[in-house]
Amino acid sequence: MAPSLTFFLLLLLTLTLTITTSTPTSKPKTFIILVNPDSKPTIFPTHTNWYNSLLSTNTTTTTTTTTILHTYSTIFNGFSATLSPSQAASLSSHPDILSLFPDTLRYLHTTRSPQFLGLKTSGNSGLLKESDFGSDLVIAVIDTGITPNHKSFNDEDLGPVPTKWKGHCVATSDFPPSSCNKKLIGAKFFSQGYEATNGKINETVETKSPKDTDGHGTHTASIAAGRYVFQASTLGYARGVAAGMAPKARLAAYKVCWNSGCYDSDILAAFDAAVADGVDVISLSVGGVVVPYHLDAIAIGAFAASDAGIFVSASAGNGGPGALTVTNVAPWVTTVGAGTIDRDFPADVKLGNEKIIPGMSIYGGPNLVPGRMYPLVYGGSSQAGNGGDGYSSSLCLEGSLDPNFVKGKIVLCDRGINSRTAKGEVVKKAGGAGMVLANAVFDGEGLVADCHVLPATAVGAAGGDAIRKYLTEAKKPVATIEFKGTRLGVRPAPVVASFSARGTNPETPEIVKPDVIAPGLNILAAWPDSVGPSGVPSDKRKTEFNILSGTSMACPHVSGLAALLKAAHPEWTPASIRSALMTTAYTVDNRGQTMIDESTGNVSSVLDYGAGHVHPEKAMDPGLVYDISSYDYVDFLCNLNYTTKNIQVITRKNADCSGAKRAGHAGNLNYPSLSAVFQQYGKHKMSTHFIRTVTNVGDPNSVYQVTIRPPSGMVVTVQPEKLAFRRVGQKLSFLVRVQAREIKLSPGSSTMKDGSIVWSDGKHTVTSPLLVTLQQPL
Repeated sequence: MAPSLTFFLLLLLTLTLTITTSTPTSKPKTFIILVNPDSKPTIFPTHTNWYNSLLSTNTTTTTTTTTILHTYSTIFNGFSATLSPSQAASLSSHPDILSLFPDTLRYLHTTRSPQFLGLKTSGNSGLLKESDFGSDLVIAVIDTGITPNHKSFNDEDLGPVPTKWKGHCVATSDFPPSSCNKKLIGAKFFSQGYEATNGKINETVETKSPKDTDGHGTHTASIAAGRYVFQASTLGYARGVAAGMAPKARLAAYKVCWNSGCYDSDILAAFDAAVADGVDVISLSVGGVVVPYHLDAIAIGAFAASDAGIFVSASAGNGGPGALTVTNVAPWVTTVGAGTIDRDFPADVKLGNEKIIPGMSIYGGPNLVPGRMYPLVYGGSSQAGNGGDGYSSSLCLEGSLDPNFVKGKIVLCDRGINSRTAKGEVVKKAGGAGMVLANAVFDGEGLVADCHVLPATAVGAAGGDAIRKYLTEAKKPVATIEFKGTRLGVRPAPVVASFSARGTNPETPEIVKPDVIAPGLNILAAWPDSVGPSGVPSDKRKTEFNILSGTSMACPHVSGLAALLKAAHPEWTPASIRSALMTTAYTVDNRGQTMIDESTGNVSSVLDYGAGHVHPEKAMDPGLVYDISSYDYVDFLCNLNYTTKNIQVITRKNADCSGAKRAGHAGNLNYPSLSAVFQQYGKHKMSTHFIRTVTNVGDPNSVYQVTIRPPSGMVVTVQPEKLAFRRVGQKLSFLVRVQAREIKLSPGSSTMKDGSIVWSDGKHTVTSPLLVTLQQPL
């Protein structure tokens, strides 16, 4: 039974209590508090008695106000509240409190993709047909809300709302009950955690309702499950049919992100509601810093969802191309990186010396005068800056440019600090005729097409260098921008997007992250017409669709695909769905060569794409799957040396770690990928092993033979080399042994090499990436 049921019901009234603190200058902060599930309700007959008992040791010097923000009763037992440091210390040591950790701010990770993914709408077979386009599956989108009555969310020809659905739509003045239909069947908002830190929401800028005043949530929801909309485009670009991955799936929107970000306490409240409402998939394009799992609100909420049979996909983050940037790394979450599709929007810079610098942009006019060359200046030059040292003006920050100098000219701006489209607004305000946005060295050659407010384009780091060189050499530098519209059939594709966060997994290197990549660059999807396509406040243009980039866009592709797979295979667990997506993923582009890294142009690796790029049609029939139960995850946490208390925080389960530790190590979690980490410590030879179990979901009488592609310089063996299945659902295990030799490394450095293990019966190919890391201790 939940602890102090009366207490939790009363908390829902959001009562405010006056309490005391011993440090008058201490500022209260928001905390998430998990209550021990073994606590007995009779201990605390009322909330007041309970609080008084916890705070009885505090000395009375002044009064502060503590507000209960959320209560959680589905994913775990607990609540969030604003507490003084002394209250937090008192609560954390109380025997009935399992855990207490501070609220954390997170940020958003901000159509041709169904066709590029091979989802066929015609014919009598294929994933869309087999799953009835995802009908009766419910996808929860935890984001910035949703735009009701958009064409992408119409309910034409949809059947009744699934009988299992327990959710509802929260009605407000700008989100009436009629906002929902048989497509959008749930809509809620959570702002208490946000307001506890930032104060009351400014409702002249955004609205306290499920309505999307940002655009991000509408965009991601329609990628996952938008209906077919013909003649969709953004400012005339990417014209065609817009559709989500699971066009008949139902949507439930949970708004947790506001102007300044998204708070864990609100995200957890959305998880709690989504699980209670009965969703099948949760899509979360939000992330932040990586912390241990028992302090990670998303990991805790996602575990409860997974335990309830709900597939959770999350964006890997936009911190690429640097290593160790991946977020949302818990193994019960499917972590999605971003790749390109075979479509782009070229907008090249033509310099006065006739040199062409390739660029990318979405701009609908008014255009530059055809054939005219415009004076070209660098924002960081001494003349362009409006005072200061030139750093702010080089980045085209607000108020940094001198209008007298940049008027009528094309301005070269460096990428960084403010948003890409905001730089264009700064140039436009200063009277500039256009903008060229140059990548920094760290950004490499990856280009993102933005809907700019003036003629503008983005160029890579090498292009930026070439333009700067021209500026120093030419007496009167001039340029123009040539917009070339939409280009299809681009090769190579897919390419790992430059911004897509990379491995290794900074929290648990034994688990490869990201898991897969999916389309995330220049994706067309639904957009609220109340928000300009550039996202800057001065942009009053209206469009029903917008083109955005980010792992935020890649994540809902996988969320929608998971709904299709769940509809086609209702018996599959979340781990089985992830396994099907991973083991059928591909790593070659449309030239037949290994995918490249957009930032460098070099060949990419497991650290960049995980298992590879998703292949939906093959995922429907993977042959074998690597299944994982909730208790397997408990054993995994045991082998990471988590305490039984911390394991209970994550899983709500009492853990006995003795058996788990005897069985092996954290890498023995039955994951579809394998990662071996060796600390050299002067050892000349090192070895480890993995035990894996596969479940036959293919043909009843099938024999799989293994093929090993060992990482360079490693010895990899698999026993047995053949798996003979007699029936569907049968499980067979195998052992993988990895042997490595010491290599010369400088202290504190490491090297990583990848390979693969492939099982095939002649019909199915089941591929597991293998990553080996050699580390030289300091």
